[in-house]
Amino acid sequence: MADKKNTDSAENSENLTKEKLQFLENIEVELSVEVGRTEITIRELLRLNEGSVVELDRLAGDPLDILVNGTKIARGEIVMIGERYGVRFDDIVDPVKRVESVS
Repeated sequence: MADKKNTDSAENSENLTKEKLQFLENIEVELSVEVGRTEITIRELLRLNEGSVVELDRLAGDPLDILVNGTKIARGEIVMIGERYGVRFDDIVDPVKRVESVS
């Protein structure tokens, strides 16, 4: 009888977890790809015009950061899908580290 209660409790817990995950699956997030960063002064910013080039901190060919709502989740590369850009995921950040970076 105790085994039956434990089994029922485990099944109920699993069903609740599945329901919560199904609810979360419909939440929209923003996925973005970061090519690189740099710091410039306000003077440099004000002098930018059409044709200006700003050097970034990343080398050509380096993997790009893939972010979800501003949190890095992976690294990857840009690919072409017909006439549009896409991103190929290469190195996914460990889920535990992702959660730690948010807290």
